This record gives sequence, structure tokens and C-alpha cells, in this order.
Amino acid sequence: MARCYPPGGMVISTGSWPDSAASDATTGQRVDRLPIHSRQLKSFPGLVRWSHRAEALAREVSAEFTWCANLKPAGYPARWVRARSGIPYGIIFHGTDLLKLERHVARSPIRRATARAVIGAAAVYVTNSRWTAGVCERVLEQLGFDPAERGPVRVVPLGTSPEKFRPDLDSRAIRERYGLGDGRWLLTVSRLVEHKGVDVAIQAMALLAADYPDLGYAVAGEGSIRPSLESLARSLGIGDRVRFLGAVPEAELPFLLNVPTIYLGVAREMFDKVEGFGIAMVEASASGVPVVGGIAGGIPDAVREGETGLLADSEDPAAVAAAVRRILDDPQLHARLAAGGRAAVLSFYNWPRLTRDMRGIAAEFCH
Repeated sequence: MARCYPPGGMVISTGSWPDSAASDATTGQRVDRLPIHSRQLKSFPGLVRWSHRAEALAREVSAEFTWCANLKPAGYPARWVRARSGIPYGIIFHGTDLLKLERHVARSPIRRATARAVIGAAAVYVTNSRWTAGVCERVLEQLGFDPAERGPVRVVPLGTSPEKFRPDLDSRAIRERYGLGDGRWLLTVSRLVEHKGVDVAIQAMALLAADYPDLGYAVAGEGSIRPSLESLARSLGIGDRVRFLGAVPEAELPFLLNVPTIYLGVAREMFDKVEGFGIAMVEASASGVPVVGGIAGGIPDAVREGETGLLADSEDPAAVAAAVRRILDDPQLHARLAAGGRAAVLSFYNWPRLTRDMRGIAAEFCH
């Protein structure tokens, strides 16, 4: 969003981390970093220091609105600035944060009071999907807010960069580097944690293996459950058909996304973990790759059924396998979903559109 804002139209206030100056130079905006690590911003001393710095920045640049990239910790300095300068702010919610908040406020009166103070003073709440918006409404009700007396909830789906993720990149070097050969591949790019559903995808692959001898499943990412996923693939007799690529550098992802025939994003809701939107799926769409997505969380806002991909029950390997089979067996459907995904990113799932939406929302609440 910072890169799509008019040059000089935004000031970013945050903490520091190693080599942050390199990324700051690409934003086109002023990035004001406190001389403490970003992780320390959540501490009480960090919040106090950040709040005072944010207030000074707001006065210096005559700020009209503050966006909080998250409730905690960004909401705290935003509320401080509003209390002292009257500058309105909006909070961006992502999905999992709301599920955790819902659990915490039910158990802790202190957290409930804190959440009410920070959330109640916000002018607007922005969510990344209709599902996240529904959870947001539920949490606001749980906190005791009257809909007529608090800010509105707006849905602004995320996007990607179609000039970066595109379908015309040469993937031969990536195939060679990761040993992907010339066959057809399913692909997931994800942290290897339970709710991402990679185990379900492996089980679906096992159901497909006999009928599609040239098909493999590649998984890019690292995480705590990788050993158990590798064991699952071996136990299903497809250890040689499932390739764990490890952590793939960001610069290589656009090329990797030119490899698969189908992208799998079958995350599910588990405890307080969920996919609030599914940005990897719109990156696949931008790359001209049909997506099979789960029906949990905000994935249906990232995967348009029958237009950019197919949706399946992310708890049911047979349903996932059936959706993959439909695309594999129907070249016309594959081509239509590939073209539809690319068109959807060019017209909607991109950062300039998101920035226009966010600027329009902020303008509604500026002085």
C-alpha cells in the first residue's frame, strides 16, 4: 500500500530490524523507525516510546488519519494520538488475530477492558474477507458495542503484484534447482503448520497417484510438522511423489509459480488458526495457475468458484482430489480458470485497487 500511495503521502512509524533500510528505500514514503527492535514494540516501555514518537510525527506532518496494520501493538499508539490530537484511526484485522482476541476477552476482564478501549475509539474496521468481517462483527458484539455507536466494518480483499507474478516466466532453472523434472505438479507455498492442510493435500495426492503417473506434489516452506508430513507421504506410498522444497527465497517464488498445473490451498480452521484470505492463491492466479482452495475462513474471497479455481471441503481429501481431477481431465476448464485468474488479478486482486479502497475509506473519516 505504501508503494502505491502518492509519493510523500504517507509516513510509516514502526520499529527496527536488521537490514530494514534496504526495504525502506523501496517504499517511496518516509519510514520513521524507532531505534528498538520491532518485537519490543509490544512491551510496555516500547508502547510508551512509540506512542510519544507517533504523536510527534502526527503533529509534524499534520496527519489526517492513522491506519493500524494490526490491533496489537499498533492500535495503542494510534489511540494515544487520537486522544491528544483528535486524529481518527482505523484498524486492519486479518482473521487469526480476531479468533485469539475472542478467546482472550472471554477469559480476561483486563484484556476485555483494554480491547474495548482501543477498538472502541477506532473510526472504522477493515477486514481482508467477508469471513473475517463476520468474526469482527461477532467480537464487537462480544465486547458490548452497539452497532449504532461504533465504527463500520469494511471488507477490502488483498491483492498482489501482477507485474511480479505473471505466467510468462521461464521456470526451467527452478525445475532443475529443486529437481522437479518435466512432469505435472501440484504446488503449495505455506508454513508447515497443522491448519494449512498440507496433510489433506498429501492424502488427496495419494488418491490421485495411480491414475496420474506423471503427477507430483511440491511443497515450498518450512515448519514444525515437516517430519510428520514426510512420514505421512511415505506411509501412503507416495514418498517419491511428494517433494519438500524447504524455504524458497522470495525472489524465486514468481518462477516457482510457473511450474505447477494446479495450486493447492486447502487450509482449514483449527483452534484459533485460520486463513483469513489466502494471498498465495492470488499469486498463483496472477501466474495463470488454476487454484483448488478450501472452503474455510476467507479462502472463498481469494478463489472465485468456477472463475479462478474450484473450492473443496478442506477436511475431506476425497473432495480435494475430485476438484483436482476435474481440472486435470478438462483442458478447457484448466485454460478458462488460468485465464480467469490472471484477469481477476489484473482487474481486482492487486495493490493499486486495494490502495484506492483504503484511501477512500480514510477520506470518509478525515477531519
